Amino acid sequence: QMQLVESGGGLVQAGGSLRLSCAGSGRTFSSYGVGWFRQAPGKEREFVAAITWIAGTTYAADSVKGRFTISRDNAKKTVYLQMSSLKPEDTAVYYCAVRRYTGSLYRETDYDYWGQGTQVTVSS
Repeated sequence: QMQLVESGGGLVQAGGSLRLSCAGSGRTFSSYGVGWFRQAPGKEREFVAAITWIAGTTYAADSVKGRFTISRDNAKKTVYLQMSSLKPEDTAVYYCAVRRYTGSLYRETDYDYWGQGTQVTVSS
């Protein structure tokens, strides 16, 4: 089993920045892919960004490219999502998730473990 805990959410003004953290315990992150997803009220959960644990290859949704950066710290078993130039439409609950095996990191149904989520609210 693996446990994931997100932190770093909060209230920020438009144009501001936040850094989310996803800390893993139990099984290690090695050989897994880790993704960030978000769900706004009344909307489906959507892909935000992902990173492969060994190679560090990153992926990002078009809506956040150039504003959000995903990174990892192998020693701390933690993945980060640095969010800058935040917009009100970025308001959502942000979830991190782990995919155990290689493959696409864009689909939430392909992930095996999920955190409880952290709220990000961007005021205009």
